Amino acid sequence: MFGIILTVLGIAGLIAGAVTFMSASGGAGNVKKIAVYLVLGGIFFFTGIGLIRTTKDRSV
Repeated sequence: MFGIILTVLGIAGLIAGAVTFMSASGGAGNVKKIAVYLVLGGIFFFTGIGLIRTTKDRSV
């Protein structure tokens, strides 16, 4: 469950970074915002995917 939440948050961060990048008109503030969204989104996404891949199902 936690892996799914991290993956969804990561996707949201990556999308937010992409939208900010596409609508940016310049300036140092936008570059920092884009970098934070993309870096945190990537960390959350790949951590969530890693948790999903390594967690075993014990319901059987």
